[in-house]
Amino acid sequence: MPIRTQGDLPAKAILEHENIFVMDEERATHQDIRPIDIGILNLMPLKEDTELQILRSLSNSPIQVNITFITMKDHVSKNTSKSHLNKFYEYFDDIKDKNFDGFIITGAPVELMDFEEVDYWDELTIIMEWTKTHVTCTFHQCWGAQAGLYYHYGIKKQILPEKMFGVYDHKVHNRKIPLVRGFDDHFMAPHSRHTTSDEEAIFENKELMVLAESEEAGIFLVMSTDNSQIFCMGHPEYDRLTLDKEYKRDLDKGLDIKMPVNYYPDDNIDEKPMLQWRSVSNALYTNYLNYYVYQMTPYEFNLNPYQN
Repeated sequence: MPIRTQGDLPAKAILEHENIFVMDEERATHQDIRPIDIGILNLMPLKEDTELQILRSLSNSPIQVNITFITMKDHVSKNTSKSHLNKFYEYFDDIKDKNFDGFIITGAPVELMDFEEVDYWDELTIIMEWTKTHVTCTFHQCWGAQAGLYYHYGIKKQILPEKMFGVYDHKVHNRKIPLVRGFDDHFMAPHSRHTTSDEEAIFENKELMVLAESEEAGIFLVMSTDNSQIFCMGHPEYDRLTLDKEYKRDLDKGLDIKMPVNYYPDDNIDEKPMLQWRSVSNALYTNYLNYYVYQMTPYEFNLNPYQN
């Protein structure tokens, strides 16, 4: 898929090296097609890593996608340079009058905090409310999924006895739903989290449907019945070495961290980790773009009744 980004975005060179078609703004202006606009609210600390992972995940569709990265005004990033943010990111105030075909809200390393204690929670709630009138379908990832379920449906999160960390087997619930089209009956996907959303409340909510879950890791994929909100509890966008980096980082810090399950061959951390989720990740993001963004958005998108 042609992904349209700024020409000097660092992730662009890496994607091109992987033979992924990334289009800069100058070339895109010469194509007479209707692209789709995707906003990505990147809450992860290592923003450049997340940029690469998400753009790679969005790269398996023939649809041209314009990408806008957004960051929080009420939060100072400690792991990404200010120059990178100033050059490649927008604040919500810069884009609030625009409409987006799709919007992605990433995870964030704040899950052990109450939602209201997060320094950008008020700003995030404004953005999540805005998506209801300015976005066709919003995709929430990991902590972003927990935050979205809490804000939109009042579903609380719960602290797990130990970190859910590794690659887990999942089962598809309803293969006829387009979001899981092309999935195998069982598939593997990564998780890295200390908390979970109240699963009983999710199953009991008639405005939500569970599309995939794991006996070990719990619910993986939830969607609103009106197709406007998608919640993914895991990290299908992760690359091969993301869990490896997290694990070895925590070991170096002296933290009590267990080895990620179903990840290293023979549980040998010196072996190359097994990549077992790329195909399902490609299917998930392609289905999202096609069935819940491209097919759902009218050519002249204007959800906002107050906008001329």
